[in-house]
Amino acid sequence: MSAHRIFDVTSISGSPSLDSRSAALLRFVERRLAGRAARVRHITLRELPAADLLLARFESPALRVAAAAVAEADLVLVATPIYKAAYSGLLKVFLDLLPPDALRGKTVLPLATGGSAGHLLALEYALKPVLAALGARHVLDAVYVVDSAWRAHDLLGLLPAPEVIERIDAALAGLPQASVPASASASTPALAEAAVSL
Repeated sequence: MSAHRIFDVTSISGSPSLDSRSAALLRFVERRLAGRAARVRHITLRELPAADLLLARFESPALRVAAAAVAEADLVLVATPIYKAAYSGLLKVFLDLLPPDALRGKTVLPLATGGSAGHLLALEYALKPVLAALGARHVLDAVYVVDSAWRAHDLLGLLPAPEVIERIDAALAGLPQASVPASASASTPALAEAAVSL
């Protein structure tokens, strides 16, 4: 009997803002992966040392930990706000520091938020080429969420509208499948979050 493949997940939050819709989208997708994620590592780029990023200090312990989290992942979630038809500069700086082929052999899900549907093409023409340059060949259907497609929730804060949730689930349906013994699947923690302290 076939079962879902269990993934090591690294999520990259590219927003410079503390209160970010793209970070909320990232957290929602992580919850949708419950049962398929052996562990989730979080890289919040705004928490990395700014000088290390801007000066490309490859020897920086924080950057080495972040790069290792990407290297060890099966699935990489990349979330960014879209500003003026471009993904965040913070995300660009980080992606530029990753080694060539850093995403080869990995599944990548691009996630983005923006003020209007007019910025959607930034994913196709700006972000996806960079992911491809890093070796990503299995890129799931990107999910872009406009500001008007959010709903307030008393416990969970912002949640995407139902039609957005359908698009998220459709994107995740593109994840590779594998035959996993039921006992192995049952013994794997549903969502044991291993937060990367950076």
